[in-house]
Amino acid sequence: MKPRIHYTKPSITELEVRYATDAAANGWGDKCYDYINRFEEAFKAHLGVKYAIATSSCTGALHMGMAAMGIGPGDEVIMADTNWIATAAPIVHLGAKPVFIDILPDSWCLDPELVEQAITPRTKAIVAVHLYGNLCEMDRLLEIGEKYGISVIEDAAEAIGSVYHGKRAGSMGKFGAFSFHGTKTLTTGEGGMFVTNDPDLYEHVLTLSNHGRARGQTKQFWPDMVGFKYKMSNIQAAIGCAQVERIDNLTARKHEIFSYYREHLAVLPGLIMNPESLGKINGAWMPTAVFNQSVGVTSEKLQSAFKAENIDARVFFWPLSGMQMFESVPININAWHIPERAINLPSYHDITEIEQDRVIKVIKNLLS
Repeated sequence: MKPRIHYTKPSITELEVRYATDAAANGWGDKCYDYINRFEEAFKAHLGVKYAIATSSCTGALHMGMAAMGIGPGDEVIMADTNWIATAAPIVHLGAKPVFIDILPDSWCLDPELVEQAITPRTKAIVAVHLYGNLCEMDRLLEIGEKYGISVIEDAAEAIGSVYHGKRAGSMGKFGAFSFHGTKTLTTGEGGMFVTNDPDLYEHVLTLSNHGRARGQTKQFWPDMVGFKYKMSNIQAAIGCAQVERIDNLTARKHEIFSYYREHLAVLPGLIMNPESLGKINGAWMPTAVFNQSVGVTSEKLQSAFKAENIDARVFFWPLSGMQMFESVPININAWHIPERAINLPSYHDITEIEQDRVIKVIKNLLS
């Protein structure tokens, strides 16, 4: 049996171990927030935003941000049908309705023209998910938001390292949300970050994030509203601090892996990969291959071929509207049919060219 190639795993060095050990040994009492504060400062500096709040997950960041915006029963939130359920769950938990629209065939992100067509008097927000590190058409989405008085939220869970015309993914909308899950380019094991440039929204989310206790409240154990408990631990934040110090290396390596795949695969007929057009840098969290229907390569064939070679390859996100808990929207043609002929390729930090060549060979054999 050939050695297993995992689709993803984190890059952890002695620096992360040293910081986490220090947090475990000394990060208590009046030092219990030291690494959290340091992580927030470092991350917002990297992103170029004014405010950041470390959270237990990207889902928690989205939940609090949407709650602070007043999204609730009767409201609609527009989002792409192609997503993980973590983006839709906070909308449902708040009593609002996710409105699923189709994706563009090349970037697999929100189709802006369909976004505008889906707006109703009940539309409260648009969630732009930068899928697999691919970038949404933010200028157009922000223009639509401005035209109709609707906020654009960025779910940048998968887009650390992605840059849109000089602006980092997550820094352009009403607020941005990031994931530091163990599969992500930058990890704290589990964890996330809420970011914004809006001071009022920041204060509201900061209060919500601490069980509803406002920063200026002097009365002990006295909440000012019903809040949440989506905090990141100091030990997780210590790992995050080390990862942010290495962020340029982590993102550059992701792009290097992606470029090697693209060099060998994007030239093949009947296959497209993550786009990277002029003025955009793709963070390349998850290199993805999508096959034309004409070549007859299906997701099932791909999974079977990779499994036979002891390679982990991840399926493309299924359409949320195809799941039992949501209303079916089969007119979202791209969202429904691209997953049937697509695959995510292994891209962990330490993958070798020899291992990438094994992955590439599987695809070439299928196409031949």
